[in-house]
Amino acid sequence: MLEAILALSALAVVFGLLLGFAAVRFKVEGEPIVDKIDAILPQTQCGQCGFPGCRPYAEAIASGEADINQCPPGGEAGVEALADLMGVEPKPLNPENGEEKPVPTVAWVDEEVCIGCTRCIQACPVDAILGAAKQMHTVIKDECTGCELCVDPCPVDCIYMVPVKEDIDSWKWPLPEPKQGAGQ
Repeated sequence: MLEAILALSALAVVFGLLLGFAAVRFKVEGEPIVDKIDAILPQTQCGQCGFPGCRPYAEAIASGEADINQCPPGGEAGVEALADLMGVEPKPLNPENGEEKPVPTVAWVDEEVCIGCTRCIQACPVDAILGAAKQMHTVIKDECTGCELCVDPCPVDCIYMVPVKEDIDSWKWPLPEPKQGAGQ
């Protein structure tokens, strides 16, 4: 019995060392420009850009397959940051992808009207909706990205997009006005 335990322990140590060596030796480095682009994107995973999430959109921008102005949640500030990173001129937000929302929103489910169909749960890209079949659903507001993908599938129209209440944790300094004439 003791020999079997020692043999298995020795095998575990050997395989652990081999896996550790392989992880270091064959590490695949990410594309640094894709990582920088992805860091600028809002991570709503909403698909309004025509891609299934922010990372695929970042990869498409880096490879030249997509333009920098397809992200409504990122808005004009996101387009300007992407243009600065990519060394191109900023463009207006592409209206075919949607409009920038002036105030961030989150989904809210009217639980008295909800029939528990689970269509909103299936549509949510970040798993911010809780509920079960034939039970009321609710939204975890801290997880909701405001992508609005849950609104259209709801057959009873009980999901509303409400403004995020500004508190000390969500408040941000307003961006300064661009300087006119300085170095232009």
